[in-house]
Amino acid sequence: MVEQHTPRSLIVTFYGAYGRAFDGPVPVSALVRLLGAAGVDAPSVRSSVSRLKRRAFLLPACAADGSAGYELSVEARQLLDDGDRRIYGAPEPSGEWLLAVFSVPEQERHKRHLLRSRLARLGFGAVAPGVWIAPAHLYEETGHTLDRLHLTAYVELFRGGHLGFTATAEAVARWWDLTSLAKQHEEFLDLHEPVLRALQSGPAPTAEEAYRGYLLALDSWRRLPYADPGLPRELLPADWPGDRAAAVFAELHSRLRDIGAEFLEP
Repeated sequence: MVEQHTPRSLIVTFYGAYGRAFDGPVPVSALVRLLGAAGVDAPSVRSSVSRLKRRAFLLPACAADGSAGYELSVEARQLLDDGDRRIYGAPEPSGEWLLAVFSVPEQERHKRHLLRSRLARLGFGAVAPGVWIAPAHLYEETGHTLDRLHLTAYVELFRGGHLGFTATAEAVARWWDLTSLAKQHEEFLDLHEPVLRALQSGPAPTAEEAYRGYLLALDSWRRLPYADPGLPRELLPADWPGDRAAAVFAELHSRLRDIGAEFLEP
């Protein structure tokens, strides 16, 4: 299996992993060098940065050395901060659920599509038309997302337990496509478990090797905690591969992230 890492996704991953540690905006020259180490050529870096600028994810700014650079917008920083909790955290299930109930007038149906797509990207499962559900720990991030997209007027959020009439595990299997989620975890393991085994048995990586390996692993991993939003373990199949996938990423993070940070200095 060959993994696809788009230039734009790798730039977002870079800012999430290392870009916020820079003293101010990241110089364009540094972006070209650091994304080049992950296999992205300079024209692709520049065109992807332009697209992220149009989406107000990145803002042009003067870097610490006086050169042209880019910094995160306030909204992008909030997005990455929320992502940190999702990607690196392991929330304790509370047994409670977050219910999003929305109604959008027909003349604004484009906002209905936007609501559905964003709730799905946050990891919500569909209960019924206009009714979506997620683990309760996603409340804060959901609020940030709806506020950022100016969609709060169309949504009511509720928090509580599932009272029936179907067993909760059976209901979860309807609300989420667990077969698809398990396949995504297995694909991550197919690609990155061999990388971890090589690290465990081989010599320590150089700073550049660690940086490249971590950036690619994080770019793969960061989507999974959104597809699989921390569903309670007791409600999932006994052979659920998400536990092993999370353990593999955690060890890759431990072995590669800090060594890779040494490559940031030219």
